[in-house]
Amino acid sequence: MAEQQQFYLLLSNLMSPDNTVRKQSEETYDTIPGQTKITFLLQAIRDASAAEEVKQMAAVLLRRLMSSSFEEVYPSLAIDVQTAIKTELLAGIQSEGSPNIRKKVCDIAAELTRNLIDDDGNNQWPEILKFLFDSVNSQDVNLREAALHIFWNFPGIFGNQQQHYLEVIKRMLVQCMQDQENPQIRTLAARAASSFILSNESNTALLKHFSDLLPGILQAVNESCYRGDDSVLKSLVEIADTAPKYLRPNLEATLQLSLKLCADTNLTNMQRQLALEVIVTLSETAAAMLRKHTNIVAQSVPQMLSMMVDLEEDEEWAMADELEDDDFDSNAVAGESALDRIACGLGGKIVLPMIKQHIMQMLQNPDWKYRHAGLMALSAIGEGCHQQMEAILSEIVSFVLLFCQDPHPRVRYAACNAIGQMATDFAPTFQKKFHDKVISALLQTMEDQTNPRVQAHAAAALINFTEDCPKTLLLPYLDSLVQHLHVIMVAKLQEFMPDASAVMQLLLKTQTDFNDLEDDDPQISYMISAWARMCKILGKEFQQYLPVVMGPLMKTASIKPEVALLDTQDMENMSEDDGWEFVNLGDQQSFGIKTAGLEEKATACQMLVCYAKELKEGFVEYTEQVVKLMVPLLKFYFHDGVRVAAAESMPLLLECARVRGPEYLTQMWHFMCDALIKSIGTEPDSDVLSEIMHSFAKCIELMGDGCLNNEHFEELGGILKGKLEEHFKNQELRQAKRQDEDYDEQVEETLQDEDDNDVYILTKVSDILHSIFSSYREKVLPWFEQLLQLFVNLICPHRPWADRQWGLCIFDDVIEHCSPSSFKYAEYFLRPMMQSLCDTSPEVRQAAAYGIGVMAQFGGENYRPAFTEAVPLLVGVIQAPDSRAKENVNATENCISAVAKVMKYRPECVNVNEILPHWLSWLPLNEDKEEAVHTFNYLCDLIESNNSIVLGPDNTNLPKIFVIIADGVANESIKGEDGCSKRMANVIRQVQVSGGLWTQCVSALNETQQKAIQDLLNTA
Repeated sequence: MAEQQQFYLLLSNLMSPDNTVRKQSEETYDTIPGQTKITFLLQAIRDASAAEEVKQMAAVLLRRLMSSSFEEVYPSLAIDVQTAIKTELLAGIQSEGSPNIRKKVCDIAAELTRNLIDDDGNNQWPEILKFLFDSVNSQDVNLREAALHIFWNFPGIFGNQQQHYLEVIKRMLVQCMQDQENPQIRTLAARAASSFILSNESNTALLKHFSDLLPGILQAVNESCYRGDDSVLKSLVEIADTAPKYLRPNLEATLQLSLKLCADTNLTNMQRQLALEVIVTLSETAAAMLRKHTNIVAQSVPQMLSMMVDLEEDEEWAMADELEDDDFDSNAVAGESALDRIACGLGGKIVLPMIKQHIMQMLQNPDWKYRHAGLMALSAIGEGCHQQMEAILSEIVSFVLLFCQDPHPRVRYAACNAIGQMATDFAPTFQKKFHDKVISALLQTMEDQTNPRVQAHAAAALINFTEDCPKTLLLPYLDSLVQHLHVIMVAKLQEFMPDASAVMQLLLKTQTDFNDLEDDDPQISYMISAWARMCKILGKEFQQYLPVVMGPLMKTASIKPEVALLDTQDMENMSEDDGWEFVNLGDQQSFGIKTAGLEEKATACQMLVCYAKELKEGFVEYTEQVVKLMVPLLKFYFHDGVRVAAAESMPLLLECARVRGPEYLTQMWHFMCDALIKSIGTEPDSDVLSEIMHSFAKCIELMGDGCLNNEHFEELGGILKGKLEEHFKNQELRQAKRQDEDYDEQVEETLQDEDDNDVYILTKVSDILHSIFSSYREKVLPWFEQLLQLFVNLICPHRPWADRQWGLCIFDDVIEHCSPSSFKYAEYFLRPMMQSLCDTSPEVRQAAAYGIGVMAQFGGENYRPAFTEAVPLLVGVIQAPDSRAKENVNATENCISAVAKVMKYRPECVNVNEILPHWLSWLPLNEDKEEAVHTFNYLCDLIESNNSIVLGPDNTNLPKIFVIIADGVANESIKGEDGCSKRMANVIRQVQVSGGLWTQCVSALNETQQKAIQDLLNTA
């Protein structure tokens, strides 16, 4: 008894507000053996005389123990003890007087059952199923509630018997949803039904069978909201997210209800936002289904806009920092986010016509809140309505710029916001078309000394604008920009700091105070970004500051976030306001992460990449500590930006480390190689994956032959095989979606986007193979053969053009780097390559033509018959009427270069004299700079050997050759520093000494061409 009393005291102390007392009690509690804990906790829960909060604490701890320590404790208990626990729990549910404790005991029972379903789906606690059936049919409303609570908490409770009991489950739910006397039973039954639907989301037949429960769930959503309970509404949002097809038979009713609740200002903001969330979520998870109900979507748009008008007057606003935390759950922010998401989900074709008129009216409203909301709405829909807004961009920009002069500062702020957003969404078109208007409007807004927040936002918009602005466009404004910034800086400095020495002191102090800042203090990001900008400006000069900045930078890049695995009830005690974010893992469990410092960490990692890129060998002192930090971050799944930075840093760090010699470089490569390969296999995000693959390919190019061992090749082969198989499987799935009843042109757009993503990964597979072939050459062919069939599949005639393009590129690499051994695979690729020369897709033609060129250059004797067939096909492509059209020109230039390589390396296979006059008329190549060099080198060969066909009788072709050379230089197809340009310059100098011919050649050139010839003579 005394022990039990001591335990009660311990439970009280676990809830103590005094940290020391609580910490000591936690340590004591952790030392108690598992079985003893269970005994004491159960006794406490069942003790009618114990205080409510003690019983509550005991229930929470017992459930936690069942959830997190079940395997360590429960199986080792004697069978009679296990039976006693089960019996006590069921008895507790039946006799407990407090609804709160009863609910918590139900949670323990559900948790225990979850763990008692074996691998074959047998429920090892059959008594609980009997208890469920008895309770749900009981006259005692508390028992009915308990049964539903257990089923809601663990809908998989029937295990492998679920199919057998399906009708019973359905009857039970329907009966409870129709309980006229007890609204709480109706609510709980609707939540339990939703939970059951969600746990069977992929079972189409079951969802169909249970579709007639949906009207009851919707009714419960409506009723419970007006009783101040939004739990069923939250369940509806989850269904919209996870099992949207379940809503199809009653979609109209679901949308109507959501719209009605969203529009009802008697409900709380949170309830209205949740109701809107149902519609917005469906626009993301079932866009095609929702597009059949555009009338309701159109009615939801004014609701979002009216939420955006829900703003408070705030005297302090102009001086305040950006968004306060409490602004994030405001109606205005929720409305704006909903608009952004629905525009992206449904597409501009549907959303822009619905919203355009509303926005125009709002912008003419005398109330500043409406003008503010209208401008913020324009910013929000830019990404989703990109194509449609681009068509009317001039009209939009002219209109928005007027509001930079609005009498109200918050409207001016919103105008800057819209400009900044458009500068990102519509770059670089936006910059090219509107630079003059936009820059002057923003500079004018930056003069607003009385509203620092507007001023700062105008500056931020200007930064957005300049990031994607071609340098040539910015040059005329630089003086004005610098002048404005100077005026603002001087004003600020005069305002805050009486003299310059104080400024210096502040900068030094900022540095020393860095360690005292909180992880998520915004100053950290500002400081780190400021240093990186200085590094870009100063270049190598910045190296001297590294000892000062690297300490704080490494500290920030090393921030470790707090994480926790929680169940639903623990979550209720932790709020998102404290900087926690949660991911639902299903089964009442969530993963929580404290996001403080994550953005700062990502910024710091990006800046380390910047230093390595800018300073190169100047950064060598820090390569070791940075590589040790970055390699583990390839697995930092809490933030994509961190993983991207980690991947980008790898080849740059190798570049920096080169100066330390091969041994140091190899050590560093060994440290990163395994992790890079593994992350290619495990990375879940396709954008991050493409960066990792790109970096890996660059590393192999840097390290060269011998950098991968057999284990590496084996692992990499398995991963690439998986990526290619996934690529084919995804294409099949997309084809299946094209047969779906909801398929429409917007679905096709989404499928195209998915396809583009897949193809982008395919390009990275090609990059990796290119780097391996160029480093290892034919030694790698036995490994390549394991993947051969997959690449052969890519170039089958029925595959999409992008597959054929990249498949051919891989075989191009085999020919270029592994010849003459490549010929043993000719049976797989030679016929498709020939057929692809005349393909309708220019990308495929280009890849095929390049292949013929390297075949001539490197392929060897075996390929000779191929050239006789290939050259007429190449000539046909070059001479086609639209061969120089923008979309065709690269393919055509590769054909011209391929013809040159056949004439140069395999002259015995073609009639060179017959082709040369034509070939000369096709020069120069302007787009493909690499192939241009090949053609110019061949032209020099011919001129230097005095080829009579090229020079013409009495050198009459020389003026034409001058034009070709001049155009090549003007187009930068030949650069001053390469060997080819020296040969060209020599040709010109030889003509220069024979007066008459020189005059004749120069007079054939226009001004630009004459300048190009002069430049060539000056630099080469």
